[in-house]
Amino acid sequence: MQQQLTPDFGEYELLDTGDFEKLERFGRYTTRRPEPQAIWHRSLSEEVWRAAADASFLRDRDRDRGGRSDERGEWRLRPQMPDRWTIDYRYREMTLRMRLALTSFKHVGLFPEQAANWNFIYDRCRELGARAGRPLRVLNLFAYTGGATLAARAAGAETTHVDSVKQVVTWARENMEASGLEGVRWIVEDALKFVRREVRRGNRYDGIILDPPAYGRGANGEKWVLEEHIGEMLACCAALLEPRCAFLVLNLYSMGLSSTLARTAVRQAFGVPEEEQWGELCFTDRAGKELPLGTYYRFVR
Repeated sequence: MQQQLTPDFGEYELLDTGDFEKLERFGRYTTRRPEPQAIWHRSLSEEVWRAAADASFLRDRDRDRGGRSDERGEWRLRPQMPDRWTIDYRYREMTLRMRLALTSFKHVGLFPEQAANWNFIYDRCRELGARAGRPLRVLNLFAYTGGATLAARAAGAETTHVDSVKQVVTWARENMEASGLEGVRWIVEDALKFVRREVRRGNRYDGIILDPPAYGRGANGEKWVLEEHIGEMLACCAALLEPRCAFLVLNLYSMGLSSTLARTAVRQAFGVPEEEQWGELCFTDRAGKELPLGTYYRFVR
């Protein structure tokens, strides 16, 4: 079933979008960041944006030559703006506390649209775990600061978190502790290298979460290019996923890669599942403009 998803995230709000930027509220603080998909014009004036933003990201290219780029830059902060702060996400019996910080690549340590997948992961881990009569074994690849990891763990799953950046894994561990959870298995390694080894070992998982970047580097400099490596990654994951009482979540952030493409690639690797969903993850700003922030595909079998 094709479906557009927008999570109910109480401490996050998309205030305005346009002219390749977005104005967002994370808890008490408002940020202004580049957004290449906001191709329309802003609804609010520049004066309103400047007055609202506690932290504004200025790209290096903007300072040097003008233009739109998602490269490195720096944040300009108001005096009251902290370097770090936390927000909570609540869903049913789950409460996740996530630390946010301002990075040199415009990110803050959280992709709020992914909360729609956190809900799915939490529900599937509880439902399938009850059906199997044991905690599910869940693998989160390219796991970043761990929102999906914590959703699985909050539902009782035995969770393995894999990311190639040690500092990011440390950040995820801090989020786990802040959320009152424990017991996650942390792996600092290139994701493709890890799943190749898991296939050789004959290991199995009941749930796999994939959130691959368009480009990336592994812990030892391994090069990841989505279009070149996603086929092998899906084939390895197909060998690792249990044939019954199992789920998969795949996110794609690369512009131009649709959810239909993801569905086709997954079906070739895994076969046709019993239940599947695919589409876009979106938020709508106060003026009603819908901003797509990624595509997803997920199934249960």
